[in-house]
Amino acid sequence: MRQAHGQLMIATRGQGLVEVTREVAAWLDQQGVADGLLTVFCRHTSASLTINENAAPAVRRDLERYFARLAPESREYEHDDEGPDDMPAHLKTALTNVSLSMPVTGGRMVLGTWQGIYLFEHRTAPHRRTLALHVIGE
Repeated sequence: MRQAHGQLMIATRGQGLVEVTREVAAWLDQQGVADGLLTVFCRHTSASLTINENAAPAVRRDLERYFARLAPESREYEHDDEGPDDMPAHLKTALTNVSLSMPVTGGRMVLGTWQGIYLFEHRTAPHRRTLALHVIGE
């Protein structure tokens, strides 16, 4: 049994989905694990992770608009230490995932044909986000 851990730094342009499938796959390829389990963890409270369709850009736009309606920016929140996008970012993170686990077979993530891994930036300003990676297997 082998395991490896590492991290990726992802630059965002502000609110929106950033596909990170290739970066995660490249890291996994370097680890030499053929079969096992990969975990990706977002080390932030105002950004999250999701697996979703990566073929049609309309999916990303619809997701972004849906979450903007679900948790709108507002001065109404008690927690607004960093501005009107602060608490909505935390709400969006709570409604999505900060951790994803995927099986690894043949050295590759077992994702569906149209599935991609996305970092979902919930803050208005650009950020550098850290993803912690861990793979265990043989």
